[in-house]
Amino acid sequence: MATLRFFIGKGGVGKTTASAAYAIHSAIHHPRRSVLLISTDPAHSLADIFQIDLGDQPERIRFPQTRLFVWQINAQKQFAKFLRRNRKDILDLVETGTMFTRQEISPLLDTTLPGMAEVSALLAVEELLRSNDYDEIVVDTAPMGHTLRLFEMPEHFARFLMFLEAAGSRDRVLAQHFGGGRIAVRPFIEDWQRMVSSVQDALSAESARVMLVTSPENFSLNEALRASGHLQANTSLKIDGVVLNRAVTETSNCRVCRQRAHATRQALRFLKKHFSGVEVVVGEDAGAPVLGTTDLRNFGEHVYNRKKLRLRASTPKVNEVALEKVPWPDLETALSLTIGKGGVGKTTMSAALAVHQRRSHPKASVTICSTDPAPSLRDVFRQRVGDPGGSVLGDKRLSAIELDSAAEFRKWANEIRTKVDRALTSEVRGVHLDMSFDRQIFIALLGVVPPGVDEIFAVFRILELLRGRIAVVIDMAPTGHALELLAMPERLLLWSRLLLKTLAAHRTLPLAQDAAVEVATTAQRVRELAAMLKDARRSRVWPVMLPEPLPDRETGRLLQAMDALQSSSPALFVNRVIFPEDAAGCPRCNRARAWQMRTLQRLRKSQSDREIYVTRNFPREIAGARSLESFTKQLWRLK
Repeated sequence: MATLRFFIGKGGVGKTTASAAYAIHSAIHHPRRSVLLISTDPAHSLADIFQIDLGDQPERIRFPQTRLFVWQINAQKQFAKFLRRNRKDILDLVETGTMFTRQEISPLLDTTLPGMAEVSALLAVEELLRSNDYDEIVVDTAPMGHTLRLFEMPEHFARFLMFLEAAGSRDRVLAQHFGGGRIAVRPFIEDWQRMVSSVQDALSAESARVMLVTSPENFSLNEALRASGHLQANTSLKIDGVVLNRAVTETSNCRVCRQRAHATRQALRFLKKHFSGVEVVVGEDAGAPVLGTTDLRNFGEHVYNRKKLRLRASTPKVNEVALEKVPWPDLETALSLTIGKGGVGKTTMSAALAVHQRRSHPKASVTICSTDPAPSLRDVFRQRVGDPGGSVLGDKRLSAIELDSAAEFRKWANEIRTKVDRALTSEVRGVHLDMSFDRQIFIALLGVVPPGVDEIFAVFRILELLRGRIAVVIDMAPTGHALELLAMPERLLLWSRLLLKTLAAHRTLPLAQDAAVEVATTAQRVRELAAMLKDARRSRVWPVMLPEPLPDRETGRLLQAMDALQSSSPALFVNRVIFPEDAAGCPRCNRARAWQMRTLQRLRKSQSDREIYVTRNFPREIAGARSLESFTKQLWRLK
């Protein structure tokens, strides 16, 4: 069986760079072994970093004396391929075993199976392991919160099997009860059970290696520690190695680089303390992007063979961009959402927007919420933030909540399950058997969680805050999963209708009626949310990006997707721009700044219809009252 090596970490720490460099490094040093690099992040960057076009199948990278392949998993196409093999069996089983028709179930199969991106990744991994075509599979994962869900996904997929088994059991039990006969379990369900078991074996400490990628920033280090604890508590996996990326190890007269070198030394001490016995390797930040196979090879030699970093990327010659200082924008709508690639500073920007609103409107109340499974509000405010939330920065009118979206859904599902359980287990003569099956079908369907449904339930909490006339800022999950959330309302309506139909046969039972009212209320809240997200007078999306080549390309795709969703985003923030006086005399900072200017020039042309706000790069992380206050007093607009 192939060796599995997962690269995990907070968004923006360089997982794609570290995993791609490792894949090339491994292929070079083991030329007889075939190495496949795959991406499970819905917002892929492998094609960008290799600077090639990638299709829907593994493609060989032409590199001397290597057998290296790269594949960006297209979740929709991968899942569609899986469904083509199984659609008829699923629809036949569900139609004969439940009250649902093929027409009702078919859209559910297409769009709302649990965590489609994560399930598709696992289907691909299982297929690759079964094919035995590769000796090593390197996985570039999504940002931390959704990667942790990926490792738990076999359990979620097993719940869908429970739904199918419940649907298929009616015929078997009726045959045994009335005819004494037996009907075998459907063959494709047995195949799926074997597949889930195979994936569970592959995602074990014996078969998989986990490389943690982090950076010297406190936000990244704290999240790395939380992720390690989560892995330990919820899986059999453990951290096998750490890449400290974006490090500055050489002393300099540059104030920014001196501070970053100090942060690097502190980070190494942190990792030695909390990841004792785990090998830590360091990736230096040269101030230039790592792009193309030659740069990736050199970066791999630097990190994994501890050689001096040499990049081919030259410093671009570009003209200065024109900036004008402007006040921070007000939150003109009740609901504001910050969105962008992981690690670009969404949490910082969310906090800054909320702090500015409070300073500009002393009588206003503002709540900032995080729907990211790996939230960082506690880091930016330097105090405990949980659910329920509380006031932050000593301001009673400024509150923060890190919503546990999965817990919100479980709470709702458990309440509904309890009501249905009581309603559909009565001993009414002649109908108990049917009611028992309907109960099984309903409860199994509750377990089939559509992608993003738990996060939608967190947003329901936010809708309640809005009814209290409080301005709400949502710190969204990274790009791919945030887009799933924005697209979720229409999908959730379909799922709600199926739940209601399950209860319709027992509408005369009071408790079943209560459960139906709960489900119908949820559907109404979904419609309210869908309308709000498309109403520019009530909600606004604030994209955030870094002035670097890879985030720039991903932001372009993000803005296109948001336009398709009809979400209002008339402006965007470009974070951490190096100013001339901050780069003076420093080769690294001047090199990085030249690449930033090139990105800003392209951005001005491609996004001419949007306001482009620029924030300055600070030597230290923006965290705590004083630095947030300083941050919100400086903002520029790109002319």
